[in-house]
Amino acid sequence: MTQTGDGGWVGALEERARAALSAPVLEYVLTGARDGVSAAEAVGAWAGVRFHPHVLRDVTDVDTSVTLLGHRLEVPWAVAPSSLQRAVHPDGELGMARATAAAGSLMVVSSNAGTSFAEIGATGVAWWLQAYLPADRTLAEPLLERAVAAGARAVVLTVDTPVVATKYGTGENIWDLVDPAIVRVNFDPGYDDQPGSDKALDLGPHDIGWLAGVTGLPVVVKGVLRPDDARRCVQAGARGVWVSNHGGRQLDRAATTVSCLDGVLTAVGGEAEVYVDGGLRSGLDVVAAVALGADAAFLGRLPLLALVDGERGVVDLHARLREETVEAMRLAGARTVADTRGIAVLEG
Repeated sequence: MTQTGDGGWVGALEERARAALSAPVLEYVLTGARDGVSAAEAVGAWAGVRFHPHVLRDVTDVDTSVTLLGHRLEVPWAVAPSSLQRAVHPDGELGMARATAAAGSLMVVSSNAGTSFAEIGATGVAWWLQAYLPADRTLAEPLLERAVAAGARAVVLTVDTPVVATKYGTGENIWDLVDPAIVRVNFDPGYDDQPGSDKALDLGPHDIGWLAGVTGLPVVVKGVLRPDDARRCVQAGARGVWVSNHGGRQLDRAATTVSCLDGVLTAVGGEAEVYVDGGLRSGLDVVAAVALGADAAFLGRLPLLALVDGERGVVDLHARLREETVEAMRLAGARTVADTRGIAVLEG
């Protein structure tokens, strides 16, 4: 990836996406909810982080590894869940998985994935399942069972989407346009026609324990911005709390994730792992996230944009992130991810 004068390599990814994707798919990838306030604020919010680097530290060998839910990753970032990966490129989830496995990272697989869990698991990637719960919880059980059988290491319960937020755009529903063969392939046939298949409007802390009991896996709760909600999640048994505003795609004008991270860490840090996503676009942003206390940063739109060039594009993305992360850690005087703690401050 080469530098350009209009946004660097990330700008080049967006330009490639605009040239390669159909208008409805491009809109799906880039658009936030309603006026797009939260989506627009996300990237710039990380620019408010300032570093206080150490000096006179030996940074000859930099170790970027972290451990999430007992499993070692080679890097402190992972891939957040996204639908329609096969609409972005035919490689879809398999390309994303192979590239992510090669980088020693982790992939969270959308419940709406267009590739079977078994095929994804067979790539050898470390992966977690992202799940929405339906009104009738029992309808989710076959999907959950398939994920467990295919080697999912955790379940990520998305809690900020009781309904899908309004998006202003062309007015076309991408789900009506995309080939049904490349989405939601892990659901039972006729799932959407069954009573109780709509998203649950009554999610509660008890659902965390229910998911853990059904799957036998640790549960991460995604979509938390408030310390009191984080506390309730951990009290209900969540092993991880994921600070997220759904990439600005749900409640518009929701606060930036970087501004919410410290409150959540104060509430539950040390009792559960804490992750963050939203607007991270570089290794410098990743180092900012872990320096502020997150156990890992999750990337959503960035890997999806890289997937425009298939598996190779995602391989290149991970390589670029590693290069930037190692450089930032060296310049910050941090030999390990743990050494970054306390060197960053959110200003303003």
